[in-house]
Amino acid sequence: MKKFIITVVGRDTVGIIAKVCTYLAGIQVNILDISQTIVDGYFNMMMIVDAGKVEDTAKMSGELDALGKEIGVRIHCQHEDIFNMMHRV
Repeated sequence: MKKFIITVVGRDTVGIIAKVCTYLAGIQVNILDISQTIVDGYFNMMMIVDAGKVEDTAKMSGELDALGKEIGVRIHCQHEDIFNMMHRV
């Protein structure tokens, strides 16, 4: 299993979750856990996904970045190990 952490942040608009999830389903990425909230018009989502079927995860990350620009949010994708190393106390 290749776990990745995906965060999506930006102004709330219709369809953010649908567009991100549709992209992930299209490349066979399974969503293991998801949390989203809207605070004063700002959308924030964090997902833990299994990208085990994705051969080129750098391409996935770049495509998510491009999707974010297209829909007006910032999408950041990183491997679980990197995320854990960056956020340890």
